[in-house]
Order: sequence, then C-alpha cells, then structure tokens
Amino acid sequence: MPLGSTLEGQLLNMLLAGKTIANISATAGSSVTWAALHTADPSSGSGQNQSEVALTAYARTSMDRSTAATGWTVSGSGPATASPNATISFPQLTSTSTGTATYWSVGTSSSGAGQIIASGTLTPNIQLGANVTPQVTTGSSVTMS
Repeated sequence: MPLGSTLEGQLLNMLLAGKTIANISATAGSSVTWAALHTADPSSGSGQNQSEVALTAYARTSMDRSTAATGWTVSGSGPATASPNATISFPQLTSTSTGTATYWSVGTSSSGAGQIIASGTLTPNIQLGANVTPQVTTGSSVTMS
C-alpha cells in the first residue's frame, strides 16, 4: 500500500528527526538512534546486525535525532529523503583485516539485532582496514520508497 507523499516526509521526520505528526503521533519516542555500517544490504535481514561490519574496534555511533547539530534533514516528498546534518564518525579501526562498507543504517540499539529505522547505500563506499576512521558524510542520504 503506497503512502501519501506528504506522509513520507512526515514519517522520516518522526523517525530520524524526532518530530511528531499532528493527529497521528503525540510523541516520537527516544531521541537517540544508532548508525551502523554494513558490507551488504541489511534491509533483508532480521536486524541491524545483518551484514554489519565486524572488524576490531568497530562500534555503532549514537546520534541525538532531536538536535540540529547531530540530527537529520528531511526534504522532498514522494519520495522523501533524509541526510545527516553532520559527518557521522565511527571509531578508528585497529583490525588488520579489510573489507568494504557499502550500506549504512540507522537503528534503535547500540549493538546486537536492534530494529532498523532506515538504511541505504553508502556512496562512496568506505574501504576498511587498520587505522581507517570510517565516516558517513552529509552527502549521504536515505530515500523513503
């Protein structure tokens, strides 16, 4: 069932920016979400740990969706897109293993399965390895489809 084009933007604003939707949601819940990196599309899995990067020192990064400094900007409708307001930096990796982060997600938990709120492709991809500090920039986006 398709959503109304206005509702798409409102849903992304509620989920990623903590804003309420008049006559639908009186509260948007917790203001903290968790960003994760993935080596394959996580949306077909059972949680945010699906295809998640598993290198030494990697960890999800918390984001306070209720502030302009670390939250999200939602634009457009039918489809609506959201981009982070600031670069999302993950801990510097210490693993000698390598890999490529091709997707990223925003979810509800600091570790483990957690629920994915939104996910999308990561462009450009991030080459992972020792001494790399992975970052998702303000140029990345999630598109509601």
